Amino acid sequence: MIYLVEDDDNIRELEEYALRSGGFDTKSFANGSDFFAACREELPDLVLLDIMLPEEDGLQILRRLRADPSAGAVPVIMVTAKTTELDVVKGLDLGADDYIPKPFGVMELISRVKAVLRRTERTAAPEPETVLSCGEIRMDDKQRVVTAGGSVCELTYKEYELLKLLLRNQRLVLTREKILQSVWGYSFEGETRTVDMHIKTLRQKLGTSGSLIRTVRNVGYKIEA
Repeated sequence: MIYLVEDDDNIRELEEYALRSGGFDTKSFANGSDFFAACREELPDLVLLDIMLPEEDGLQILRRLRADPSAGAVPVIMVTAKTTELDVVKGLDLGADDYIPKPFGVMELISRVKAVLRRTERTAAPEPETVLSCGEIRMDDKQRVVTAGGSVCELTYKEYELLKLLLRNQRLVLTREKILQSVWGYSFEGETRTVDMHIKTLRQKLGTSGSLIRTVRNVGYKIEA
């Protein structure tokens, strides 16, 4: 089941037609309130989410969704007319799995949906470890809580996933390209500023424990006590 959150009737009808033609069942919503009410009844396999919406915008809805322990893993594709680099990065940083700018083609939409579903199915198996640590950094992945020196760290979705990747690969050097592919699912055509920016903010939020994240010159990053 795919949920569509779109207040434009014409675009919503196009999405419904495309997905049903591709063999998917759909439910449509014009606002976040109706969407979350439906999620409490049944979680979707994927969400197509517009940014410009009444009440809450799409980024606020995505932030709420990712903070929900029961629904946080549902894959989300942002579908929006806002296509600046900042908007793209903001949506991906909050946990979007893909981004489709309007206008879009029917075949492109179906292809993107199938690609995200394949990718999330491959990574759906639960990890054996739910508590990870390095020095005074502790991550309870089941509760999605990170502490450093006993203090809770408020991380964005991507900062959390970045830290988890580092903790699961302690003492191993991860290239910027590897981090981009693992955390964001994109190569960004070799662009690595996104990784450096998130490493910087992650270090700041971890306080003195941020120094455990080491820069490996001209290669990437690693974490070790």
